[in-house]
Amino acid sequence: MVARIQRRDDVNPERGEHEYGDVEFADPVNKKYPVDTPEHVRAAWSYINHADNAAKYTKDEVKTIKGRIKRAAKKQGVEIQDD
Repeated sequence: MVARIQRRDDVNPERGEHEYGDVEFADPVNKKYPVDTPEHVRAAWSYINHADNAAKYTKDEVKTIKGRIKRAAKKQGVEIQDD
């Protein structure tokens, strides 16, 4: 897994923080994929598994984001289908 996700030019991190507040994100650099509630964990998993969303990251970054979502799911007792 990568140590740090790169800042994306197509994203405004302030928007994610404005929309979701000061919560935990699977991509904290760009404030994408909030994982603070079971509903957000499920949505984050669904979105990162869409090819067009995953294509915006490197393979290692996707692996890092998925790992963070999986940890959040386990912590919150959310079952997600592994890829």
